Amino acid sequence: MSATVVARPLRILRSEIPLGPYPERVGDDLVRWAAERPEQVFLAERAGSEWRTITYARTLHHVRSIGGALLAIGGPDHPIAVLAENGIDHALVVLAAMHVGVPVAPLSVNYARAGADLDRLRALFAVLGPVAAFVPDPALAEQVALTAPKLLLLRDVRDLRGDRETADAAFAGVGPDTTAKVLFTSGSTGTPKGVITTHRMLASNQTMLSQIWPEAVDDPVLVDWAPWSHVASGNKCFGLVLRNGGTLYVDDGRPLPGAFEATLRNLRTLAPTFYFNVPRGYALLADALEHDEQLARTFFSRVRVLLNAGAAIHDSLRRRLAALAQQYAGREVPVVSAWGATETAPMATAVWGPRPAAPETVGTPVPGVEIKLAPVDDRWELRVRGPSVTPGYWRNPEATAAAFDEEGYYRSGDAAELLDPGDPSRGILFAGRINENFKLSSGTWVNVGAVRLATVEVTAPLLDDVVVAGADQDVLGVLGFLNLAAARELTGLPDAERHELVTHPALRERLRALLVARNGRAGGTSQRVVRLLLLPDLPSGSEGEITDKGSVNQRRVLQRRAADVARLYAEPLDPQVLVIA
Repeated sequence: MSATVVARPLRILRSEIPLGPYPERVGDDLVRWAAERPEQVFLAERAGSEWRTITYARTLHHVRSIGGALLAIGGPDHPIAVLAENGIDHALVVLAAMHVGVPVAPLSVNYARAGADLDRLRALFAVLGPVAAFVPDPALAEQVALTAPKLLLLRDVRDLRGDRETADAAFAGVGPDTTAKVLFTSGSTGTPKGVITTHRMLASNQTMLSQIWPEAVDDPVLVDWAPWSHVASGNKCFGLVLRNGGTLYVDDGRPLPGAFEATLRNLRTLAPTFYFNVPRGYALLADALEHDEQLARTFFSRVRVLLNAGAAIHDSLRRRLAALAQQYAGREVPVVSAWGATETAPMATAVWGPRPAAPETVGTPVPGVEIKLAPVDDRWELRVRGPSVTPGYWRNPEATAAAFDEEGYYRSGDAAELLDPGDPSRGILFAGRINENFKLSSGTWVNVGAVRLATVEVTAPLLDDVVVAGADQDVLGVLGFLNLAAARELTGLPDAERHELVTHPALRERLRALLVARNGRAGGTSQRVVRLLLLPDLPSGSEGEITDKGSVNQRRVLQRRAADVARLYAEPLDPQVLVIA
């Protein structure tokens, strides 16, 4: 097979490999494996020091019973919400609802955390209109009850027992265009919208994945933390295991300080065959692998693909992972990127095939997907058409109409360009959100995604991430989040806290020198970082500065830290602001 793409007029790209057949319903995969591999462990979750597991046969048994119960509560126009951490019970409710044709909406538990802005949850409920919500955690249930006091709360799957024959009859009526899920956008680009996710979208996207990475879907074993309320894990990773009769271990860790040790504990004894993470997670993992030989040997013993998503991964981190793979696996383990959206199920492009696109790109279209690069101002917008693209937004015809162009392509709002316009098979370069980019006072557009990636690359490992500012200003500035371990090592202060380190002369001068060198290689003012303000804390997940998938929400940080942005450009100069000559 080949990842070569054919360029046609108007910058439309498609794979030369046709899309293969796919099931009509998500439940077809569960029925198949319950018959062919009844005792195969499908899902496993932590229960103290042990793992609680469920087989394919037992999963189908419970799904039919829970589905019968849900039919007495909801229906095609009456969805069920789920606010629960990843786990077996969460999966059973979602699978049961999809099995019988009741739309299900896994929502981020962060919307119902103590201290969260409950207006965001109220807004989601207003859009979704659920008749019930599965909320097993008492603290979350209390918050949900405050938000929607009339909503039926389902607390325990053991209380959901219905007629299996009724569920079977409903399953027979489910088809490719039946709504399986309503998945909400992150809200990083505005008010969250409920994306209608059909069985066709989910089933076709898994066939696309199987075609581009056949080595990844052979008896897959995944150890995955990312929330099922998000499309990447809830659709792609969960679906990869279900489609191919594999096993998914629910990782109780997170790529955050103090939470990543749980991930390492799991990876010391579990060897995944396919691994998914975001750049922040891969950076933490690389640090651990470089200092723990046994962990590295276990991790690389059978992993076939390392998939990055959420944000671009910088070259130095990619090289570290490649070197570790050669050292401990004795072979190349591809570190690949992909691109998509909640509206595309999610995978629309990927680095794949025997002649893959360049690693710094998000690859080329997967089979069955067409990509249009449409001109918007002085940039190109990624637009998508294919069976894995949503038919629209839940109960929002205005947003649905606005989401598609005159040829039926979904307007993603993401900017991109071809690495080599003369050879589209070399891949598509992601260029950030169109509405995140801005103009300097000179009228010059700033590619925020490219500036962020280049700044993180040159300052690694001292900075974990940066947020780019400078709209209507003369020069670019960034807010920087420290890597605590690297900053302590550089300064020789093993116990120093962030608020102490951000003022340390050695750290500040090192960052200044790195950025001066980078500016010397950069182009004009739209690429050169001239001001830096180190922040004494981490981005806040509860305040929306970190998305569920672990990436920094640039827009939210700029909104919440408007005072810090003002400090970047204050006159006279704020003494904490580093000016990069």
